[in-house]
Amino acid sequence: MLRNLLVPLDGSALAEAALPAAVCLAQSAGAMITLLHVIEHNAPRQIHHQRHLTEAAEAEAYLQDIAERAVPAGLRVERHVHANETLDVAKGIVQHIAELNPDLILMSTHGRTSPARWMFGSIAQQVVAMGSTPVLLIPPKHRSDPSLFANHLLLVPLDGDPAHEQSLAWAAELARACGAKIQLLTVVHTVRNLRGERAAAASMLPGTMAAVLEIEQQNAEEYLQGVVPELHRTGITAGWMVCRGKRVVTILEVARELNADVIVLSTHGKAGTEAFWSASVGPRVAMESQLPVLLVPIK
Repeated sequence: MLRNLLVPLDGSALAEAALPAAVCLAQSAGAMITLLHVIEHNAPRQIHHQRHLTEAAEAEAYLQDIAERAVPAGLRVERHVHANETLDVAKGIVQHIAELNPDLILMSTHGRTSPARWMFGSIAQQVVAMGSTPVLLIPPKHRSDPSLFANHLLLVPLDGDPAHEQSLAWAAELARACGAKIQLLTVVHTVRNLRGERAAAASMLPGTMAAVLEIEQQNAEEYLQGVVPELHRTGITAGWMVCRGKRVVTILEVARELNADVIVLSTHGKAGTEAFWSASVGPRVAMESQLPVLLVPIK
């Protein structure tokens, strides 16, 4: 159940792109919004060409202004400033999870079209990689047009692994809160886009591998056909589809074709941030997507 939405802010307009989504979800689910600022040790004077918040009193005033300016009356909003300077802002955000007990963290990303790897986008990636709380990543374009965030259609890629169905539970939570529809998707490889040992096997026995992939598609169809009725029984409208191709590319293509509002994916933690973002399907989708992406850490 969505009760507390955590929005870390650094004082920049880029970070504030997560606020409209937080307000929308808070209104739909009756949740509280918690605004957080972590004071950075030896912080730069500017961030994203704007003055950086470096003092606790300044940060308190900023969060108070945001609460009054960006959060509609009637919504409960809390503010928290971590005044002790920290060398690792992302780690500082993650460490506040136990204290603030959020159900969901909302953060802006730097976006694929940005001219540089902006600091706050990097921090958002680290929070996803290090934390255990689901993180909703919001593209920066939502700052200039708050109406872009909606929750009418949630795309949920699944692969048949029961552990990855944790994303489905979160999608169902959002769907119930916002009256959204869920579209399930499973992507099955083609012979051409196989990698590693399977690609080697396909080169020697292409006919056999093609037959194996056909069986995988049939299994995927049966799997999704079994999941949808469970959603219907809880009052959620849901559909399913199986596509062939590269997973990340196909997920993004389907999201665009269906005009999905949010992509919801489970993801495993990795040993390091770079490994996490380069190896997992969920983070790779988040890096490429122009849509909000909800990443649910697998517990």
